[in-house]
Amino acid sequence: MRDRLQRPIRVLVVDDSAFMRKVLTELLQSDPQITVVDTARDGQDGLEKVLRLEPDVVTLDIEMPRLDGFGTLREIMARRPTPVVMVSSHTSEGAEATIRALALGAVDFVAKPSGSISLNMHITRDELVAKVKGAAGATPRVRTVVPPPPRLPGRVQGPVPVVRPRPVAGGDRPPRRLVVIGCSTGGPGALHQIIPRLPGDLPAGVLVVQHMPPGFTRSLAERLNELSAIPVKEARAGDPVRAGEVLVAPGGYHMTVDSEGRIQLDQGPPVHGVRPAVDVTLASVVPQWGNRLVGVILTGMGYDGAKGMVSLLRAGGWTIAEDASTCVVYGMPKVVVELGAAREVLPVHAIAEAITRAVGEG
Repeated sequence: MRDRLQRPIRVLVVDDSAFMRKVLTELLQSDPQITVVDTARDGQDGLEKVLRLEPDVVTLDIEMPRLDGFGTLREIMARRPTPVVMVSSHTSEGAEATIRALALGAVDFVAKPSGSISLNMHITRDELVAKVKGAAGATPRVRTVVPPPPRLPGRVQGPVPVVRPRPVAGGDRPPRRLVVIGCSTGGPGALHQIIPRLPGDLPAGVLVVQHMPPGFTRSLAERLNELSAIPVKEARAGDPVRAGEVLVAPGGYHMTVDSEGRIQLDQGPPVHGVRPAVDVTLASVVPQWGNRLVGVILTGMGYDGAKGMVSLLRAGGWTIAEDASTCVVYGMPKVVVELGAAREVLPVHAIAEAITRAVGEG
């Protein structure tokens, strides 16, 4: 592991645009704690330099000749796991590609503000530097792809269709049980290990709060929906919380649940520096669900969710924290554990089963 006291963070920049390579290098090296050891013009060149130079962090474009970002990421994770920060286009296509890369093991991402060649990339300087520094302390995880749920008999083969919410007994009445999942850095990959493993008839509603900017949470929800038996969608104001359905908080909005069991969204001040924040969601649901609530805190930097998990535990609910052995960043779960607020501490691949068991009891 890099000795932070002795040398700066060594970064390899991989992008097929000479202009972007130059700009990213200048932005990163404007911070004295970062040095760019080299650049690469495509994925193949980047892979060879990762193996030869052994950088601390790689910034990786997605659309490149010879070997694209996905192929490069797979090879890096297979041959020399290294923290990777994706630098992707801020478009719907770019968001979809970014979610796919995060599911494959990328640690984080920075969106190019104006397309593949962004002349105003300098506005992302602080975000880029912060995420590279965060990635340097992360543990890259090779993620296995959870297969899509079995197709129903007689279903036409082809792309997996969007799964529509199932009618549940009681219509739009709030479900008896509720699950809240919170995560940050490394969260998309962890969610891909949990949500597709939940049964389609889970007798509880599920709320997901992933620290992510606007435009990307919809792609995250759509991707999870394609892979899962349980329906997944980005939450909208007024949506009822239903059993057997997952609602993902939209980027840029805090998500709460009102007394009628409907989603409320607001753009109030960030909490712990983030919006959406897990603590905001937990504060709204603990009084309503109490001991019928399951809280789950996954990989991520900071301490969002810790206060809410303490309140949930005191209310008699069930609390789960991801174990350090599978976290990309053991930050948020660590605080929960240190506060004594975790009834279970589990590796990510065991969490779906624990959720299913917890909501099926009582």
